[in-house]
Amino acid sequence: MARYTDAKCKLCRREGQKLYLKGKRCSTTKCPIERKGAVPPGERPKRRPSRLSDYGVRLREKQRLKRYYGVLEAQFRRYLRKAEKSGDDVGTVLLRLLETRLDNVVHKLGFCWSKNQSRQLIRHGHVLVDGRKVDIPSYNIKQGQVVSLSAKAQGLSAVQEARDQIPNEAVPKWLERKGLVGKVKRLPEEEELEGNFDVSLIVEYYSR
Repeated sequence: MARYTDAKCKLCRREGQKLYLKGKRCSTTKCPIERKGAVPPGERPKRRPSRLSDYGVRLREKQRLKRYYGVLEAQFRRYLRKAEKSGDDVGTVLLRLLETRLDNVVHKLGFCWSKNQSRQLIRHGHVLVDGRKVDIPSYNIKQGQVVSLSAKAQGLSAVQEARDQIPNEAVPKWLERKGLVGKVKRLPEEEELEGNFDVSLIVEYYSR
């Protein structure tokens, strides 16, 4: 399975904002953006940043969305094609497909600090959906399904720390958490989708 293996902090610096790819560390002074500012990797700070072309603006928005959810180009294109075939608003469906990925749901339920940690839990067989093991991070969760962790995962110190320090109030309203068991009450509405992305720019990028 293809995956990004370079330094994750470089992605945040390249997009000029925190993408919270390293979980708890992103909220501390160890975050490079906190220490150095949003300077692209390999470059010195510029007094006047160069202006992006229309193509560059669309490209950066597409890259920002991909990196926020941790998907690569081929998979992202498949999500876009699926959204286009849905017959509904392409942008809303695309964001909903990304938001309901199992790795994102496990992270949003507060079972771990980052999507990277949630992918590890899933690939190692520690995540259950309706009582059955699911080891595919891209699995799309449906309304009414219950997500829980295996007994072994519940004993992990990282999981216990996240459970104790991430309050229930931080869990999105379309999800419900009780201890280390979560439920998808409903699919997220457009205004509940995080990231403040302009998906119309992304659709325009691929329709060029």
